[in-house]
Order: sequence, then C-alpha cells, then structure tokens
Amino acid sequence: MKAAMIHRYGQKEVEVVETAMPKIREQDVLVKIAAASINPIDLKTKEGKMKMLLKYPMPLTLGSDFSGTIVETGKGATNFLIGDQVYGRVQKDRIGTFAEYIAVSQEDIALLPKNVSFEEAAAIPLVGLTSYQALYEIMNVTAKDKVLIQAGSGGIGTIAIQLAKLSGAYVATTTSEKNSALVRELGADKVIDYHKENFDEVLADYDYVFDTMGGEILERAFNVIKPKGKVVTLSGMPNKRFAREYGLPFWKQGILTLASHKLSKRAKTAKAEYVFLFMRPDGKQLEQLTELIEADKLKPIIDRVIPLEDIQAAFDYSASGRAKGKIIIKMPD
Repeated sequence: MKAAMIHRYGQKEVEVVETAMPKIREQDVLVKIAAASINPIDLKTKEGKMKMLLKYPMPLTLGSDFSGTIVETGKGATNFLIGDQVYGRVQKDRIGTFAEYIAVSQEDIALLPKNVSFEEAAAIPLVGLTSYQALYEIMNVTAKDKVLIQAGSGGIGTIAIQLAKLSGAYVATTTSEKNSALVRELGADKVIDYHKENFDEVLADYDYVFDTMGGEILERAFNVIKPKGKVVTLSGMPNKRFAREYGLPFWKQGILTLASHKLSKRAKTAKAEYVFLFMRPDGKQLEQLTELIEADKLKPIIDRVIPLEDIQAAFDYSASGRAKGKIIIKMPD
C-alpha cells in the first residue's frame, strides 16, 4: 500500500512510498482509508517536538484521524461489519492514517454520520474529540459561562465554538478580519481581530480559556481568566500533574515540572487552574458527535482537499497557519 512516511525526525519532506499492509489484532478492524486530515500534532511529530511524550520507531507513517470502509475484522471485533463506513482517531502509539489502510481498535471508531462525505467525516475525529473533552469534561461549560477560544477559524476553533454554543456559553474568539464572518456564523458572540487588538486588553473575567497557540498568547490568557477559572491548553508545556497522570517516569516529571514553572506560577497568581490536554481516542464520544452532526447542530469546516501524492503541499500549507478549518488528505480510489 501507499503511505506518507518519514525516516527521521526533522526530515524536510514527507515521502509517499510503498510499504507493507498493517496487521490486525483480535479487537481490531482493517479500514481502507478514504480520507484523513492534517493536524498540528502531525507537524510536531514530524519535527520531533513530541519526543518527550511520544517516541516512535522509524520509518514512521504519520496521521491520526481518518474515515473509510472496513475490509476485515479481527476475531474479537464484533461491533462492526465488513463494509461498514466508519471514522475515528487511532491511539497515539498506532498512528499512520496517511496511508491506504489502517488497523484500528473497534473501541476507537464510530459509524460515519449519514449526512456527510468521507472528506467531511475525516475533518472531525481529532478536533471534535479534543474540543469535546476540553469543553465538556474539563471545563463542564454551561450557559452561565464565558469562554475564550483562541484561533476560532482553525480546525479546533471551528468545532469548539459550535460545541461551546450548544451548551449556551458566551463565546469570544480571535481570528483575522477576513475570517470574522465565518466564526460569527458558527456562533461566536465576541470576535477579536488579532491584527488590531490584544485580546487581553479587551476581555476580562472569563471562566475558561481554550488555548491552541501556546507561547506568549498562552501566558497572556491568565490576564483574562477569573479566580477559580481554568486555562486549558493543547500547545503549552505539560505540567507536573499531567506528567504524573500520564505515567511518565520521575525524571521526565521533574523536567516538565521545571519547564512549566512559569505557567504554573502565572496560574497561581491568577488563582486559576492550568490544564494541559492530551486528547484520547473514544468511539463512544464520537457517537455523541455523530448525533450532533446528523441533527445539523455541528458541521465540519474544510479549507481544501489534497491528494495523498501531494501531501507535502498539505504540510506546507498547514505550517503556514492560514488554513480555515481542516486540510483533508484524499486517498487513491
């Protein structure tokens, strides 16, 4: 089968090569992939920036979420049938969806929503589950809450805004002027053009901040959070609590404790909580998202669809930060 691979961290270009078909385990299904999506974690993995948490053997096929059709089932995989159209996010130690086939646990997939294409379905799993877990598990967002969602026109932002509004929350977001109409259409109440305004100069007393940017923008999030609020990040430094819960060895816990000291101090000063989120695959949560999609309460936003053979162009475009919604990789028919 064809697959998009790297042979070392920091490799300049992703190569599409012929490689062996995956082997399924007892609880697995084998999926012929129709489409997959690019996510920031793919760029970070390619550059070796995830090695503290995830270190993969080489060569490595990249990609985390997908849609496609089941062509084989393991002996214990009784939840699905050959021919079922499914979508999902694979476990972090089993990535490789930029390929024609993937072996995935039946627990990590759900049936394709009836009202979307393969390309639209592939835009959902990682960003949908990440947003679901941030907003509904960690924040427990309700109608009385004010939430700032950074980068509202990005892959995470376009889904997170919709999910936050389904809970009745007041949502502020940052984006460029050209994307302001999109995020308002998705439900954003307050839109900040980051080219013209600093979000922490116009916002205050927010219950939650959902950070997708990291760096200085993450640090400034503590200027708008209210006491007992939460700043949930995907791009910041993992802290001691995450390292312990994730089961990292003590020496890595120590390194991350030191590395996240500045952010932990900012949280303490703000009397708020700092949470690093590393999402998990969850087929049952995907079923919840499917219900919302089929009820036309949640819609994927796609910037463009790029064939597998041109995947490097997709990586380059993703790295530019200009994508509006998701970049989809279409597999050969």
